[in-house]
Amino acid sequence: MLPPNADDATLRDNERIRERFKKGNAALTPSNHQVLIQSQARTARSNPAQAAGPGDRRVGNNASNASNASNASNASNASNASKNAANRSQNSAGETSAANLSAEQWKDQRYLLIDSALTMRQLLRESLKGLGARQVDQAGSGNEAVALLQQQRYDVVLCDFDLGRGKNGQQVLEEAQVRELISPTTVWIMVTAEKNLESVMSIAEYRPDAYLLKPITEEVLLTRLNRAWKRKQVFRALEKAYRDKDYYQAAQLCDVQIEQHKNQALPLLRMKAGLLLKCGQTELARATYERALATRNFNWAMTGIAKIRNQNGEPEIAKQILLDVINENRYYLDAYDELASSHQQLGQFEEAAKVLERAAKISPNSLKRQTTLGAVALKIGNTEQAERAFRKCLTIGEHSVLKSPDPYLGLASICGLKKVPEEALQLLAQVQKEFNSDQVKLRSKIAEGLVHHHNGDDVRARRSGTEIGQILSHNPGLPPPAVCLDMARLLLAVGASEAPVQLLTDLAKNNHDNEILLDEILQVFESAKMGDQGLSIIVESRKQASDLMNRGVLLWKTGKLDDAVKWMRHARRLLPNNHRVLLNCAQIYISSMEKQGYEPMLADETREILQQIDRLAPGQQRLLALMNTLKAITPV
Repeated sequence: MLPPNADDATLRDNERIRERFKKGNAALTPSNHQVLIQSQARTARSNPAQAAGPGDRRVGNNASNASNASNASNASNASNASKNAANRSQNSAGETSAANLSAEQWKDQRYLLIDSALTMRQLLRESLKGLGARQVDQAGSGNEAVALLQQQRYDVVLCDFDLGRGKNGQQVLEEAQVRELISPTTVWIMVTAEKNLESVMSIAEYRPDAYLLKPITEEVLLTRLNRAWKRKQVFRALEKAYRDKDYYQAAQLCDVQIEQHKNQALPLLRMKAGLLLKCGQTELARATYERALATRNFNWAMTGIAKIRNQNGEPEIAKQILLDVINENRYYLDAYDELASSHQQLGQFEEAAKVLERAAKISPNSLKRQTTLGAVALKIGNTEQAERAFRKCLTIGEHSVLKSPDPYLGLASICGLKKVPEEALQLLAQVQKEFNSDQVKLRSKIAEGLVHHHNGDDVRARRSGTEIGQILSHNPGLPPPAVCLDMARLLLAVGASEAPVQLLTDLAKNNHDNEILLDEILQVFESAKMGDQGLSIIVESRKQASDLMNRGVLLWKTGKLDDAVKWMRHARRLLPNNHRVLLNCAQIYISSMEKQGYEPMLADETREILQQIDRLAPGQQRLLALMNTLKAITPV
């Protein structure tokens, strides 16, 4: 539950980075998947008709596109890609034969064909029948496909990219992954006519098992399917644990599989690390990444180490690791997103915007990335960049499971600043219609008030401020920090003083260790010519929160567990939205039960605290670890 030893970990990471430079490029060969993405990008730029996808570099003309593309721009990668292509060529006949010999195996699997064209679905269905398939379902649209995926677990999915109106193939795969509608053993193949770089890179981010360009032959389809199927079967043993969301058990089963299938150790290690992160076991995940890195410097493992560094509050170290990854492979997009996170933790928002913009140029259809880019650009005052990003979000996010109110609200704010109140108010009406929640109503009313204020209508701005007070009276509790800041700006702008000062004070007390947020709070005070008062409030808030926590931790460390529990309960009453206080409170409660025995009432209070933390700061690894520990000590 405690953070790792930063000094030891720093030495390990820094030593590895130094060692990489000593070895030179020969030791930095990207994985097959990374070579492929590089190859796809170069090929799509030079000759889109030859572009291949993340699971297939011989589709279209059934040639080794990866090798040809690599020769065009990078001799080192070309050599690796050529070797891979040669190996595939040698194994192709054997794999096709294996597919033909596996009819008994294939007949019991369940297949889903997703294509808007009935003729194409029929052709694919006949191909699968030739393989021995018996259970083949079909969907003619993205929404129909999602409905089927909700009802049935499929072993193989063949999905077109262009599905007409509604969700496209990428969004279907995205939703299937986000909602865990497919298992680790599901084979997902994109079958499409899309060849442009934008589509290839966007789909590649979701890592389908193969990407086949139309027209395809039955032989190519069955060969790819057989290859992907055999590769995924190593995860079969952990399917039940994964389905039950017992990620720790699934991670342990990966070790069993590694012992039995040593040639599949790397994909199993990658799976294991991801599962451990899901259940909050960051140190075990780190050790798993280290184990993979002991064989070679894989970009995914280095990025995993950097992600853990960011979560442990070590963004500078994470930044250096991620810069090294991107320097090696400029198409490894996960590293860009994590690097942007490092920059934001360091308060380097302009650098974060540059990183996100660079990634968005490579793969422009990532809704999450575009939303983050818009928010960061708006924070630094780059309204043109923010507007482009938010408008892109509205275009690509219409049918996405990741669709959120943020782009609507952000774009409305920009329209208000640009003196276009009509469009701003239309966007605010639209977001409330599409996202009917109290939080969205509150944020929309704040944005509406700021739009009126920026356009000189202070009467309506004050009316919005009054309505905000009414909304808050029905929803006690502190809204998210960004919402509080905007609310305080509006209230100060329309002449209120007591309410915004109290709001900012509570925000400072409940985020006493967030230097970037405290600086933003001070900026709000300074913009209202209340800088001295703001600074005094921040200093006092930090002292109060630190004193409360330090006393509780001291009582815990000296073995006075009952007194520590009572004190942290007191601290929680004073600072009910300080997630750092809440985390320490939960940890002390759990520690008390570990040493003095399980107490049902204390356990219920702990669960309530953990749920509150999840609302305030969802996805924290320490939170997940505490949840697992509480589950472990709870009697069956």
